[in-house]
Amino acid sequence: MYVVDSRGGAIACMLLALFFLGTWPAILTLLERRGRLPQHTYLDYTITNLLAAVIIAFTFGEFGHTNDGKPNFLVQLSQNNWPSVLFAMAGGVVLSLGNLSTQYAWAFVGLSVTEVMTSSITVVIGTTLNYFLDDKINRAEILFPGVACFLIAVCLGSLVHASNAKDNKVKLNKLEDSHMAEKGLQSNGTNPNSAGKDLEHGAGKVEKAKAGTATFLIELESRRSIKVFGKSTLIGLVICLFAGVCFSLFSPAFNLATNDQWDTLDEGVPHLSVYTAFFYFSCSCFVVAVILNITFLYRPAFNLPRSTIKAYLNDWDGRGWAFLAGFLCGFGNGLQFMGGQAAGYAAADAVQALPLVSTFWGVLFFGEYRKSSKRTYVLLVGMLSMFIVAVGVLMASAGHRKH
Repeated sequence: MYVVDSRGGAIACMLLALFFLGTWPAILTLLERRGRLPQHTYLDYTITNLLAAVIIAFTFGEFGHTNDGKPNFLVQLSQNNWPSVLFAMAGGVVLSLGNLSTQYAWAFVGLSVTEVMTSSITVVIGTTLNYFLDDKINRAEILFPGVACFLIAVCLGSLVHASNAKDNKVKLNKLEDSHMAEKGLQSNGTNPNSAGKDLEHGAGKVEKAKAGTATFLIELESRRSIKVFGKSTLIGLVICLFAGVCFSLFSPAFNLATNDQWDTLDEGVPHLSVYTAFFYFSCSCFVVAVILNITFLYRPAFNLPRSTIKAYLNDWDGRGWAFLAGFLCGFGNGLQFMGGQAAGYAAADAVQALPLVSTFWGVLFFGEYRKSSKRTYVLLVGMLSMFIVAVGVLMASAGHRKH
């Protein structure tokens, strides 16, 4: 099998994983904003997410000759390594729960804030656990200041959301006031918009709402599948907290699966390779996702419309994008684990800087933070700056695993 055994190779894996893991949430957010049910999208995503693990296992996991110390993927499937397999599958379960939660959090608090909060919680808890599990191969004097930067980013992320929510409320109130004024003029026999209309056809030119305006927010609410107007934003923050705790546990569980720090394997049984562990990890992730999303088809959350298996199978609108998101997430997770096995899973948590990528897509394609207040922009820049510092510090702490 192919093994990443250099610090440079590990960092390359982390950077590529960072791009993949920061892009797939933007794709699922796009589909939700177009009105596709998240249950349909997530079922499609889950299929290719598992397929990515299978591709990695039968390529990287089968390269070269096998031996007793480092058996290839297919050889390990028949070995007595079930304690490690269970750790890998437990990691897949919590990752699936976290991913499922975030697809609802995106609607309530936006792509950028969701990714910032969940990633920061992941680093604060998960990186600390991985540091001790990896026998402290990462430099603590560098690693933990980076963790502190992520913790500060959590606080800034909450402030960004609160400020942006206040900005949106002001925009909507101004639009309501203007409508009230327009009704008053019409009651007096005056129509302020009549001058711009085509007198022959009785209709004016319909312009697309600009991103960041109140009209844009209302149009988005009418299109999207998860309706959030009138609901407490606290719901989104609680979902983010739950998802962050789930995400903070999957990497330590995978670490235990591949390195057996608790000596659960029988003597002479080799540790699971990254590729075998990732296969089991993805299988459990797939099973949990399918069970929960089929349940949500018939018992949907947050007043979403009910659906059926037949309706899901016939829903091809956006299916290709959902498949792409699954591949990106699957290959991103695989690359993160490959880098973590070489340089330490604590350093590999640098990929949790994926909000840098997600925020870029959110601003570029979804109009997030357009026409917001200066206070929101200052907080947003501070949040992203803290992430950039944290990524550099975490990667600088990368060590080298001795075995």
